[in-house]
Amino acid sequence: MEDIQSLLTSSAEEFGIEVTATQAKSFQQYMELMVEWNEKVNLTAITEPHDVAVKHFLDSILLLKYLEIQDGAKLIDVGTGAGFPGLPLKIMRPELSLTLLDGLNKRLVFLQDVLTKLNISAELVHARAEEGSRQVQYRGRFDFATARAVAPLNFLCEYCLPYLKMGGTFVAMKGPQIDEELESAKNAIQLLGCKLSDVKEFTLPGGDGRSLVLITRTKLIPALYPRHGAKIAASPL
Repeated sequence: MEDIQSLLTSSAEEFGIEVTATQAKSFQQYMELMVEWNEKVNLTAITEPHDVAVKHFLDSILLLKYLEIQDGAKLIDVGTGAGFPGLPLKIMRPELSLTLLDGLNKRLVFLQDVLTKLNISAELVHARAEEGSRQVQYRGRFDFATARAVAPLNFLCEYCLPYLKMGGTFVAMKGPQIDEELESAKNAIQLLGCKLSDVKEFTLPGGDGRSLVLITRTKLIPALYPRHGAKIAASPL
């Protein structure tokens, strides 16, 4: 299998992020495990090594360029899928307290295999996004919540904002041209006691545009939220 270590290292360096040789080796092993598991579990449509390095790994770790993540911060990756962006962030910042949540247990079995083989610790939670934040051990507990390619922004707000502690930040990883999504999410952000704090835009090598929508919790989140998933889909905030 193609070696992605030098590609990832040089691509990250262009953005001012250093990937050490040890970290690059971990990413290589992560990719190999993902491609192997992808034959039996639907993890990703992106399996070509160059694309994995740029569109999965680099895309994930670029959060470190645009966010100030303090040592020991608690981060939950909601709907983590194959582990993005949470697991790449943990490889780069081992001191992060990481929780990976997904509704499909098969993905968590894969992630446990990666964690074991890379000697990384993280909490794995099998739950739907709206179920997890109703559990007392997860509601209002995190400095950061992330979600990547999961749902429209107004849906994501109800799914993810209840995980934040006061002052915590939700990072919605989106593509380019998000003005319409931002407009449709205004009401949800306000109702859920939060504010839009920033939008960061960048372009990956190869030309794909990305947007990071940063939403910060400033007030109490009403106990009514999140509602059941069917209600969120039928009547988004």
